[in-house]
Amino acid sequence: MARYTGPKTRIARKFGEAIYGADKSFERKKNPPGQHGANRRRKTSEYGIQLKEKQKAKYTYGILERQFANLFDKASSSKGITGEVLLQLLESRLDNTVFRLGIAPTRNAARQLVSHKHIMVNGNLVNIPSYILRAGDMVTIRERSKSLETISASLSGVNHSKFSWLEWDNDQYGGKFLNVPLREEIPENIKEQLIVELYSKN
Repeated sequence: MARYTGPKTRIARKFGEAIYGADKSFERKKNPPGQHGANRRRKTSEYGIQLKEKQKAKYTYGILERQFANLFDKASSSKGITGEVLLQLLESRLDNTVFRLGIAPTRNAARQLVSHKHIMVNGNLVNIPSYILRAGDMVTIRERSKSLETISASLSGVNHSKFSWLEWDNDQYGGKFLNVPLREEIPENIKEQLIVELYSKN
């Protein structure tokens, strides 16, 4: 399965919420996509509800099926509550952190910045979006990339104190990943227990 690059509003309507952020088109039309979307009343099975929650998490973080399954395996073999650990791993990804810091306006844009070698971790160039950060890691913009208009535009007016597990440093033009966030600190509306129940059936 390739990464989804189609209309984001269509996906938001599929899940009934603006998972990609503010969306004027979604606000105007929230019913499911398709010819009969507005009149669809079919009851969803328990499996369908669980699968939908997994798909929502995948679309939200821009993760492919195999990547998501690998992260779940890692979460299930770690200490702690599997669902919470899964979300913490997703939040610890480099592309997500670049997005959370405001260096990029979306996770897709953040993934592109990382892949195109504009981002450094602890002074070393890292071009792997799925790279998992650890407490104390410093994420900065490569020196020659600091003047990029897309980065400057994204950083203008950003509230750098929005996420308690990240700390912005103006001098280094980057942010520190202080610690893995607690579940209640993660703003995404994802029912991770449904995902755990889905995988437990396999």
